[in-house]
Amino acid sequence: MRYLLSFVFAAALAQPASAADVWPSWRGPAGNGTAPADDYPTSWSTDENVAWKVDLPGGAGSTPTVWNDLIVLTTPRDGKNYILAYNMSGELQWATPLGDERPGKHRKGSGSNPSPVTDGERVFVYFKSGDFAALDFEGNVLWHHNLQEKYGEDTLWWDLGTSPVLTSKHVVVACMQTGPSYLAAFDPATGDVAWKVDRNLGAPSEAAQSYSTPVVTQHDGREILVVLGADHVTAHDAADGTLLWKISGMNPEGNEYFRSIASPVVEGDLVIAPYARGNTLTAIRMGGSGDVTKSHTVWAHDEGELSADVPTPAAKDGRVYVCDDKGTVSCLDVATGKVIAQRQLPKNRNAYSASPILAGEYLYLIREDGTVYVLKANDELELVSENELGEFTVATPAFVDGRILIRSFDRLWCIAK
Repeated sequence: MRYLLSFVFAAALAQPASAADVWPSWRGPAGNGTAPADDYPTSWSTDENVAWKVDLPGGAGSTPTVWNDLIVLTTPRDGKNYILAYNMSGELQWATPLGDERPGKHRKGSGSNPSPVTDGERVFVYFKSGDFAALDFEGNVLWHHNLQEKYGEDTLWWDLGTSPVLTSKHVVVACMQTGPSYLAAFDPATGDVAWKVDRNLGAPSEAAQSYSTPVVTQHDGREILVVLGADHVTAHDAADGTLLWKISGMNPEGNEYFRSIASPVVEGDLVIAPYARGNTLTAIRMGGSGDVTKSHTVWAHDEGELSADVPTPAAKDGRVYVCDDKGTVSCLDVATGKVIAQRQLPKNRNAYSASPILAGEYLYLIREDGTVYVLKANDELELVSENELGEFTVATPAFVDGRILIRSFDRLWCIAK
């Protein structure tokens, strides 16, 4: 199915009325795990406060991207990579195949774990098979590369999870693996390569492999890419990929298995980096040049319950919210690393893979069995509600215009009052 009415297409391309109308990437409009202020539900069940739900053809961990009335997600279907688009009523608008599926190895993995990203004109998608493309809002493929055919085969031990990111000029993909690793930037309109830089940092064995996603931010009037993986945090000029500074020493004992999954988050002029399979959390002041490990490391924790292996922290207003894989939630002061509050969520055999989202005064956290815990984002992290969907879920939710979109392995749910 395609959009047939030109005014619908034009409306989809138009700038949104407000930031509340979009969720352009998996970490939200601000890229830090926060949702625009709105009146989001804090309690629901499988039949209460559910606007709609639709069955999906395959399981995956990617977060939907939203622009105005269009919801786009990636999924496997019939042995192919697919991009699906729904409207805000849950009606399928189009379905576009893109290359052959490379299935996941892990139960949490799939060939469609990287999340799409949109600039309001195009949607950019990336799959484990190496297929990387831009589509218009009618589902037409504008350009298409296979990055593994172009730059070398995937050597990750597990399933690709790194999502593409948008700078002011380019769409950027990071490849961090055993063997040749790189950052590559492409022209969003044409797919032409704008720049490509190597990122080979000598990390041992699996420690060289990263499933994290870069962060795009501004510092001292310059747009930069902050990248976590291979035992380092590196910062690159977004215009040409030039390495500006790096933090080493994330793995001082040379552990071979410190692959990284959680991504960094930026708050103010600090980068907060979870690492060491969730055993360390490091705050880094942006700036400087070369190796700034000694001069720009502000604080560090090596207590495992204060970091995360898989979920990426959320940060806002001088606080960072961290959820470890076992459901220990911590709120820390960004400037000092001091623990403001901590709470253990109810445990069962399921872990936490989805990243926390801060929406107004509430913090939302999803356990893998589809149970969503809502906490007050205050000094007590008081538990507000426990909401069960009963479906395996590793994708981070999207928050748009008072609605919460939760993608399980089985369905896409729209939660609304």
